[in-house]
Amino acid sequence: MAEITLYHGSENIIKKPLFNGGNPKNDYGCGFYCTENIELAKEWGCSEEKDGFANEYKLDTAGLSVLNLSESKYNILNWLAILLENRTFNIASDVAGAVKAYLLQNFLVPYQNYDIIRGYRADDSYFSFANAFLNNMISLQKLNEAMYLGKLGEQIVIKSKNAFSRIKYVESFSAGRSIYYPKKMNRDTGARKTFLEMRSLSEKNKDAVFAMDIIRGEMQNDDPRIPAVLFS
Repeated sequence: MAEITLYHGSENIIKKPLFNGGNPKNDYGCGFYCTENIELAKEWGCSEEKDGFANEYKLDTAGLSVLNLSESKYNILNWLAILLENRTFNIASDVAGAVKAYLLQNFLVPYQNYDIIRGYRADDSYFSFANAFLNNMISLQKLNEAMYLGKLGEQIVIKSKNAFSRIKYVESFSAGRSIYYPKKMNRDTGARKTFLEMRSLSEKNKDAVFAMDIIRGEMQNDDPRIPAVLFS
């Protein structure tokens, strides 16, 4: 049995996750968003005003279909296209609108057909980086580099009704806001600071790819100029 341990950060103890009960505007649409790292779950579970919990679960993945966006056949634009379909981006120019349409047409994978998705988590700082790329402000290489700044790792999203039926609640661990909220903010602040420093440097790579280059070059998934999404 391919059983894995997952943690979900929340302000509440959640013993029975509800199918289709999540926010449809999350990274990969409706689903139950988890991590295999209990410390990250504790950060995600608390706010400035409230303590939180890391809820632990066991999930039997045998026979379930898994979309793993860190596999070599996927790249950073596949991840971005899924975000574009679910999150609200700042489409501040005709360029951004054209890039969004092109990515959705050429790089969107059928993620809704899977029971489980493994992929990067676009918290506020990472989402702002993706938005900067869409508006032609940073190169694709810079976006890929920025993905590592906060060391957030992967999130695992339970999507299908079948997968929800396999979740077994184990226990909940408290996450004090006095400890974990500063950790969350330090992670975000550090990522933003490093990104701003990185962005202030001139783009010296002559092979740097910007958003409009993707359209002009009619790039597709197998284009060697597109960096893969790599997870640490």
